[in-house]
Amino acid sequence: MMMKKIAIAAGLAMTLGFSAAQAQVPGYAANSSDTVWRTSFGECWQTSSWSIDKAVPGCAGYVAQADAPAPAPAPAPDVAGLERKFALYFDFDKTNVGDISTIVNHIGSLASVESIELVGHADRIGNMAYNDRLSQRRADAVAAALANAGVNRSLMSTSSMGSRSPVANCSGRGAELIACLRPDRRVDVEIKGTRRTQ
Repeated sequence: MMMKKIAIAAGLAMTLGFSAAQAQVPGYAANSSDTVWRTSFGECWQTSSWSIDKAVPGCAGYVAQADAPAPAPAPAPDVAGLERKFALYFDFDKTNVGDISTIVNHIGSLASVESIELVGHADRIGNMAYNDRLSQRRADAVAAALANAGVNRSLMSTSSMGSRSPVANCSGRGAELIACLRPDRRVDVEIKGTRRTQ
């Protein structure tokens, strides 16, 4: 009878040893399908190599890992004040507006726009009253072009300086003088707003 018990125990040990060797569940006796063997009490059958770090779900000693904490919300982007100036130039005695894409793109890149100031200028050729009107028409033409490009018209203000704020230092006459005075035929565009710093 004793021999029979020893044979059964040896057989069981061999079976468990074989199962554990075949198992891909470290620390547990398992079958070839990696199903952990259980005792008649429903407990997982641990091998001598078992340790708490090898515990698996459904077996004693397993502690579910706490969910990773939710990432902290991204900080609100900082904003910084920004003032930028542009100049648009005009042909002699003309109000036709050239390319405004650089200005429009800059406005579109801002977090918010506070104001857009448009100041028209004229060269010294002609009388002062005419140049005042011409420079105002230039400022108004730029405002209209920006509005047509989608810029909020209510953010814009226009004014004129006529020929009272020259930047060119020219001499000569005729076509040479007109070409030299081109920097005076302009609209200064000053944009104030805020930009994102991140």
